[in-house]
Amino acid sequence: MKAKTLYLLGLLLMGNMLTSCGQQSPYNNEDFKIQDVQVTHQEELGVTVWKIKVEGSAGNTVPQKLGQLDGAPVLGYVFPTTLKPEFVGFGKTEGILALALTSHPDFDDTPLWDENGDANFNNDGVVWHPHWVVLVEDKRVAGGLSVKQFKKADETVVLPPTNPGMPMYMDSPGYPVVTSSHHIKVVVPDYRIQHQTEFNYDGVSAFMKVNTSNEELPMLGVYEVYSVSSGDLSLPYTVK
Repeated sequence: MKAKTLYLLGLLLMGNMLTSCGQQSPYNNEDFKIQDVQVTHQEELGVTVWKIKVEGSAGNTVPQKLGQLDGAPVLGYVFPTTLKPEFVGFGKTEGILALALTSHPDFDDTPLWDENGDANFNNDGVVWHPHWVVLVEDKRVAGGLSVKQFKKADETVVLPPTNPGMPMYMDSPGYPVVTSSHHIKVVVPDYRIQHQTEFNYDGVSAFMKVNTSNEELPMLGVYEVYSVSSGDLSLPYTVK
């Protein structure tokens, strides 16, 4: 079932990449053109290091501030995986678990973490930071994907304790993210993914947008896909 879902999402993504090329997004530059993606397990430290290499300067381009939450732009370097949502603290649910490294200056969705180290926990959304998200197909948006939502009243939904309090399958785990030259990296402790070190993954760069006013659109949808490492979202890469 997951293989079929990945195949369909891959077709959808590639179609939308061709469409988005003509849109000339102000963010569609070499900073988001993926050259390589890699996850490496460092057994002696008990961590995996997730890394995306781009042609330009990774993390150098950040969204322009809109000044409000509705319509706020989000840029992301994303690792779709074959990991189960349960491995990072979500309840059992359908969708693709992805680790997304994001920047968005209009809001802060990591209330437990102070990424810029100024003792203010609510002003650092623009600093690149990680989220676990569950992605689902969504034809309502040009990029064909969105973060899976649920109704606030649904008490059956299980989220990790570090979630930001939004009605979406999203977590703010607080892993360290580092940008250096062509690379953006994030370090994930083994115990935070139930010691899973054998899984497949891919690399994607994308433009997303927040929606709080239109019930016909997702709360966080993918509107442009800039680059897919494998070319077809087949998740061909394995942990080294």
